Amino acid sequence: MTKISKNTMPSHNRRTAPKGKKTRVFGENLWGNAKAPVAKRSANPGQHGGRRKKLTDYGIQLREKQKMKAYYGGLTERQFHKVYVEADRRKGDTSENLIGLLESRLDSIVYRLNIAPSIFAARQLVNHKHVTVNGKVVNVASYVCQPNDTVELREKSRAIPQVLGSVQKLERQVPEYLTFNPAEFKGTFVRLPVLDDVPYPVQMNPNLVVEFYNR
Repeated sequence: MTKISKNTMPSHNRRTAPKGKKTRVFGENLWGNAKAPVAKRSANPGQHGGRRKKLTDYGIQLREKQKMKAYYGGLTERQFHKVYVEADRRKGDTSENLIGLLESRLDSIVYRLNIAPSIFAARQLVNHKHVTVNGKVVNVASYVCQPNDTVELREKSRAIPQVLGSVQKLERQVPEYLTFNPAEFKGTFVRLPVLDDVPYPVQMNPNLVVEFYNR
């Protein structure tokens, strides 16, 4: 496995094709990238662009589940279902709980803070021990942060070019449930978000995901 050194991050070229294909499959710019294929063409991937079929209710629910899994970095079904089970176990609205849990993941927070340029890069930063939570190194991307937890990039990791570029540009809006100090590469997870708090570049329908698992 390629390691992230102090001054560089591994290329994400091997993920470019799958991500581009995903945006075309869903017909939506999942990550808000201006260079995404869907911004240039409307056809499905495959010879002659494939054919769009009218989806059944089940198909619509499945599509929304797959879209959400893709958005959060291509979670496996096992990973995603585990999050759903926990969301369903908690009190309150299951769809809102699902969003709150997904946004509580450490890789999601690192991405939202603009410490990494993509959710995939955020996951690598966490996996390679570049990120701390409350001063302790955490290398599990699925680690669930709690309100008032402090997330910070380790000092020795702050010279990574892609990190510097992402923090300096701050291309994405930092949502209100987080605070961020770019000078210190440090942020705080203030509270659990609800759907309306999350700055998705596309419409997400967690209620359809809940319907899929409850069918």
